[in-house]
Amino acid sequence: MGQRDGSVKAVACLLAAMGLSGCMSSGGDDGQVSRFLSNSPDTQLTERQKEAVQSTVISALQARHSVLPPDSAYARVAGPVLAAYSRPAEAELRSARLRARAASKNWLPRIGPDISLTSLGDLVAQLVVEQVLFDNGRKKAERAFAKADVEVAAVTLSEDTNERVLTALGLYLDAMKARERASLEEQTLKDMQHFEWVMTERVNGGVSDMSDLNVLRQKLAEIRATLTAQHEAETTALAELNAMSTSPLDDVSGLSDLTPESGAARPLEVLRAEAEKDRDIAQAKIDRAGLLPGLSAGGTVDEDGADIGLNISTDQLLGLGTGASLKATQAARDAAERRVGQAQEDAERTLRRLDGRRSALSRQVTEASTLATQAKANLDLFQRQYKAGQRQVMDVVGVYETFAARQTAQLDLKYELARTRLQIARHLGLLADGGDI
Repeated sequence: MGQRDGSVKAVACLLAAMGLSGCMSSGGDDGQVSRFLSNSPDTQLTERQKEAVQSTVISALQARHSVLPPDSAYARVAGPVLAAYSRPAEAELRSARLRARAASKNWLPRIGPDISLTSLGDLVAQLVVEQVLFDNGRKKAERAFAKADVEVAAVTLSEDTNERVLTALGLYLDAMKARERASLEEQTLKDMQHFEWVMTERVNGGVSDMSDLNVLRQKLAEIRATLTAQHEAETTALAELNAMSTSPLDDVSGLSDLTPESGAARPLEVLRAEAEKDRDIAQAKIDRAGLLPGLSAGGTVDEDGADIGLNISTDQLLGLGTGASLKATQAARDAAERRVGQAQEDAERTLRRLDGRRSALSRQVTEASTLATQAKANLDLFQRQYKAGQRQVMDVVGVYETFAARQTAQLDLKYELARTRLQIARHLGLLADGGDI
């Protein structure tokens, strides 16, 4: 009984000494085992608030506000679509958070049983305790890796959410464009049918040639085919959009005027590059620490007593290539930082291209509207001249086709501008509120 009490006391002393060594280790880069200090006055913060305080990436993600106007058509589409989202990236983020929480305790001693069968057939049970005292910064790098892994997962979730909203709004724009185009084609069909009636009467009266009537009927057939295609496009886009939503969106209509500012937020791909840089640097530190010897205190406790000692170990044997391996880890850190610079350059180029396209489309929409107005004025003039007997029916038909083409071009440019604005917002991660994500 006394021997067992002695073993228990030895275990208690060993754990106290090892735990104290882990707690008192500094948080610098001196290679000692360190942990996150909890001396912050914000002890009442939630886990997500603590993440935002400790991470500039997560803080930047949470600070984003959607540019979709509340109660607008875009918001009415985005809401049900996000409600139906299965969010696979959220599960990965939750997993990364749990790994980070587990890594935050890696400074504590490791305790576990060791059960073996001796050569004499006896079962030997021991309690093994180990506390790392000096590891060249490995434990700290493991915590940094886990933290950066959470940041990468958070950026992935934000990217996936914004991409889903962009996909849904793209389908919505397809449906609205097809609906407006069908409305234009219906009006064109009605007007051309009137021209056909006039030409039929002229042919029956022997005033006009049958070839002109055939041309008109061919144009009517083309208009009917285009009208059918637009109805089918609207139906298909709405069906696909409803499949992404928790409720039907057939009754939603209209466009929203988005004005995403280029300097409102940093592009998501830059935030991803920064998070991956931190993770790669942490991995390089882990690899470097594995090449150097570390110091740990450990011991075993069994029914015969406790055996405590110090141990110097390394993951790999030192050799002639160790120096080159250490330089390779430093090169990995440099490569990670360069990737951030490249990501910033690529994101800036993409943003400038989208901004330029948005400006050009805004100008082209204005010009197309002016041209459509001029084409309508020409059509009215030709119709007055036709009624005065100065123009033929086919002359009016040709001018009318020009007017219809201008209307179609204006419609195409309007929706292309709306799509470009959405792409800018997606690039900046502004299609959903960061806090809600």
